[in-house]
Amino acid sequence: MISKQTDGAIVCAGRVYCDLIFTGLTELPRLGEETYAEELAVEPGGGGFITAANLSALGHKTTLLASMPGGPFGSAILDKMQRSGVDLSLSPFNTANGAQVTAVIGCQEDRAFLTKRNGTAVPRDMLDAFSTSKARHLHIGELATLQELPELLEIAKAAGMTVSLDCSWDQNCLLNGEVQDLIAQVDLFLPNEMEAEHLGYLKEPANCPTLTVVKKGKAGATAITKDGEITVAADPVPVVDTTGAGDAFNAGFLSSWLRGADIETCLQDGNKCGAAAVMRVGGAP
Repeated sequence: MISKQTDGAIVCAGRVYCDLIFTGLTELPRLGEETYAEELAVEPGGGGFITAANLSALGHKTTLLASMPGGPFGSAILDKMQRSGVDLSLSPFNTANGAQVTAVIGCQEDRAFLTKRNGTAVPRDMLDAFSTSKARHLHIGELATLQELPELLEIAKAAGMTVSLDCSWDQNCLLNGEVQDLIAQVDLFLPNEMEAEHLGYLKEPANCPTLTVVKKGKAGATAITKDGEITVAADPVPVVDTTGAGDAFNAGFLSSWLRGADIETCLQDGNKCGAAAVMRVGGAP
């Protein structure tokens, strides 16, 4: 049964991971050597959830549509997810689900990921409930989710929802020849600088098939619009952990964009949320 909170909410879709976040390293591990972290945190991860949690903290009704990790990995993060304010009614927890885990190795202002996916990105038996949810907006947390389940876009458009899409680096997805057609069908695309460069959007901004916001970390963000480019720099802040900073940026930008703010204001608010995320461990507030 769908929670009443789903009505008019922002639905965020994409796998949830149990993030094992190693911090305090000065360099990434090298083959044949052992590297020691100062701290280890266990946090709920995945672009869909992190964006949803930040949108909830900003006062929006948010619902998660996601496949949850099972076994001890799901149990380790479930309490934090339940306290996030995000409606989890479209993301049933099942201890029999397989592992979905990301090891996050953080080095000062950058990080590396090692991830294990399992099954489908969202539970297929929740798609009918999603189609009748009366949500206003769908945010898809990773391009791989949309490639796996293009019907998400069809359902959202049929229901009159606007749609945003993060990229989330996946080389196999980016090499797929059909990816541009998928991106062209969303209202807002939110890659980071490396992803946008890989897609050719930085050399040829005119090739962007839709409103595209390129996240550039401490350099801020650039919106590529039909009228040209708008860049807003980010204020410098002390960096603790960059995990989920781009997803937090998404929430800040979306919060203003859905309220009809101008692009510069949206970029400013995205930068503020991204900055708040890097000053703590884990991307969710």
